[in-house]
Amino acid sequence: MKKLTIPFSLLAAAVAFAPAIYAQTSTPAIPRTADGKPDFTGIYQWPTYLPGAERGKSSATTFDRKNFAPLKPGGEAFLEPRTGDPRHDEPRDFCMPAGFPAGMLSANAMQFFQTKNYLTIVHEFQRMSRIIPLDGRAFRKDIEPSFYGDSVGHWEGDTLVIVTKNFKRWMIDDYFYTDPKEFRMHSDALTTTERIQWKDKDTLSYLLTMDDPKTFTKPWSQEFQIKAKPEWDQVGLFEYVCEENNRCPGGKCQGN
Repeated sequence: MKKLTIPFSLLAAAVAFAPAIYAQTSTPAIPRTADGKPDFTGIYQWPTYLPGAERGKSSATTFDRKNFAPLKPGGEAFLEPRTGDPRHDEPRDFCMPAGFPAGMLSANAMQFFQTKNYLTIVHEFQRMSRIIPLDGRAFRKDIEPSFYGDSVGHWEGDTLVIVTKNFKRWMIDDYFYTDPKEFRMHSDALTTTERIQWKDKDTLSYLLTMDDPKTFTKPWSQEFQIKAKPEWDQVGLFEYVCEENNRCPGGKCQGN
């Protein structure tokens, strides 16, 4: 029987290629839908700061000032002081919506439901629900501005990009609990862009870009991470009820 001789060049190429094959097969695959898109369906922790950021805080209810673009002349309206009117200083005490992005950053669980044509995000806080079309449609026309804006999504490779516009002027985060002189308010010209992708089988990267041309000289961004919590699925989201006309506006009870 004739002995088979493998050329050294082919053997070297196979050895060089082997680590690449091993790396691909040893990396956990991200969840995908039947049509090959990344699948975000599941229950998640709220957005948190990246490891090592913001002095180790976990709940990312505020933006980091270092990411802000310079304010435009007149953009100082972005920073309002508390007025003493509880309906202004904490409108959520009166069952007003948290709005976007403040509601998305709230420290409550959230659940994603994904189909071919929609991503629905339900946040435990205020039962905030966003239904985001993924079918390539344009923004709606002639609709009233809203607290959560009008969103459309599209895919850029394995990244889901969600663009939202047509907002009411409203709060962007909870920083006024840190500094009562800074109630951060976006204008009605705000456009947000969310970029969501899997970092690994347990973690989403959530990059949020704020483009408010009435306030800032250019767009600015901050990245958060979102941890999948499949163990929460059995319990699910808790019911959130806000009672209007409560007797304790701003935490100050006013009799019977």
